[in-house]
Amino acid sequence: MINLAVYNKDGQEIESLKVDEAALGGSVRYPLLKQAIVMYHANKRVGTAATKSRSMVAGSDKKLFRQKGTGNARVGNIRTGKRVGGGVTFAKSTRDFGKRMPKKQKRLARDSALLAKLLSNNVVVVDELSFEKPRTNDFINVLDKLNIDRGCLVAISAADTNVYKSAQNVPRVAVMPVNELNAGEICRYRKMLFTKKAFLSIIDKDQVREN
Repeated sequence: MINLAVYNKDGQEIESLKVDEAALGGSVRYPLLKQAIVMYHANKRVGTAATKSRSMVAGSDKKLFRQKGTGNARVGNIRTGKRVGGGVTFAKSTRDFGKRMPKKQKRLARDSALLAKLLSNNVVVVDELSFEKPRTNDFINVLDKLNIDRGCLVAISAADTNVYKSAQNVPRVAVMPVNELNAGEICRYRKMLFTKKAFLSIIDKDQVREN
């Protein structure tokens, strides 16, 4: 069992949760986690780089001059990559770097990433996280009282405009609904901040005991 404290926005511990590792797969699956992170970075790549090959450059296909007897270097047509204005040798073309994983594997990788965070004491749970209006200073004060001073991924139960706008100007902080969490985003940040409702929704409630 993992003991996990629940804090209020003032940084005071108000209760604790006992989480069974079995709710997150029992152990960290490192090979699967690596595969998910490679997929995460691959899907962020934009394969739009492209240059013109010799077949795409305007110009005649005729050989410029005969092979021998002119005293010039032996070259082909004007579109060759050896000449100014010719095509690029080994030209780049648009490509898709995207990778895919089955839904079950992605869910297991997400659970492994979350379990790794729990085992390293990098998960903080707050009873609620809401603001009457968007205000960056209020959000920073909450992080300070919870001793979160480095990169942080905030997981909330549902989209909240005030929370998004309060956090958007804070460096190395991202806000995401809990149903959109993935292994790549979890591993990208040093700490995770969950609302209690969001944390219980991602873990089987039968595997969590409240004290």
